[in-house]
Amino acid sequence: MQQANSTRVAIVTGASRGIGAAVAQRLAEDGYSVAVNYASNEAEADHTVAALREAGHNAIAIRADVSQADQVRAMFDRVERELGKVDVLVNNAGILKTVALAESSDELFARTFAVNVQGTFNTLREAATRLNDGGSIINFSTSVVGLKLPGYTIYSATKAAVESMSQIFAKELRGRRIRVNVVAPGPVATELFMDGKTPEQIAHFASLPPLERLGQPRDIANVVAFLASPDAAWVNGQVLRANGGVI
Repeated sequence: MQQANSTRVAIVTGASRGIGAAVAQRLAEDGYSVAVNYASNEAEADHTVAALREAGHNAIAIRADVSQADQVRAMFDRVERELGKVDVLVNNAGILKTVALAESSDELFARTFAVNVQGTFNTLREAATRLNDGGSIINFSTSVVGLKLPGYTIYSATKAAVESMSQIFAKELRGRRIRVNVVAPGPVATELFMDGKTPEQIAHFASLPPLERLGQPRDIANVVAFLASPDAAWVNGQVLRANGGVI
């Protein structure tokens, strides 16, 4: 079980905006001190932290490119110094560019795998020795792995790797009582999702789930909060597709 006091600590990567920011807010509401990780958007990360602090929560912003092992190590160092030892790690940081496989560049392939796969690997490896016993790790995949949509080849491949890593890592942590699970959202109404799409395209995606709407960042944050909580104490090594039933 997690610590019973209010000093629980969470790192949320890619948390300056969108789903990551919603996860940071929800975990803060649940009593966590939250490290808001970002790679480049300092202004939005600072805004997210300021909003959390204004609401009475404890939060800091930490710049780190998760694809760089030394920066991940430094991030854990700073969190331990300023907030305490980590109880929950949420690997939300990721990049997505839709393009057909035949039109994909070497650079796009390398960068997507560097952030989505190497980044997750780097944080998991660090967490293996630094996360509190009884903690929780929540990695992010995508329901596109199941939908198999054209244009998502590279992105889906990275997330399939994350799912496999997570399920094996859950077994490798035997004896630590650390749970490792994956959230695989469907279309979520974030700025990143909306960008470049026509109203007709957005309406199409919203019509796909039987619940007939896009997901909201808070929908995903609530699932993450559940997996981080003692209520999910018997959920380990699982992939939870949070997509309104689209697949």
